Amino acid sequence: MKNLLLILAAIISGFINPAFSEVKIGFVQVDKILKEAPQTQTSNKKLEKEFKSRTESLKKIIQNIQKEEKDFSKNSLTLSDTDKEKISRKLQQDKIDAQRTERELREDIDLRRREEINSLQTQVNQTIEKFAKEKKYDLILYQGVAYASPDIDITDIVIKLLGK
Repeated sequence: MKNLLLILAAIISGFINPAFSEVKIGFVQVDKILKEAPQTQTSNKKLEKEFKSRTESLKKIIQNIQKEEKDFSKNSLTLSDTDKEKISRKLQQDKIDAQRTERELREDIDLRRREEINSLQTQVNQTIEKFAKEKKYDLILYQGVAYASPDIDITDIVIKLLGK
């Protein structure tokens, strides 16, 4: 019985091993690609340019509020109670408005950044697929991998291909 099992195991391993030896597997680190791809830098510059005026405007608003607070603290001793209360309310409302503007700006930037990342992700997937077909890869993994040998890591190749 043991001999029969050993013979059966040898026959099965003879059929399985050649099949596995022909499988070509690759691995890419998507986070590294998204950080180092030339499109990422282009996208960042595009977003910076797109939101520059709103960012500068928000900075000026914040600087004005800080200046008004400073002036208020200097002049508060000479102001009447009603003037103090009026200026204090105005400053508080200005801070709330600035926080709202900042939050809206951040949300808009995040939304646009996600759009740009999705676009880049599409390019990455197309590049990987084209590379896999050209180099006859059977499987390329990029998520949920506990360990991948540097021998099968094709991340740098994909980054170079994205640069072309």
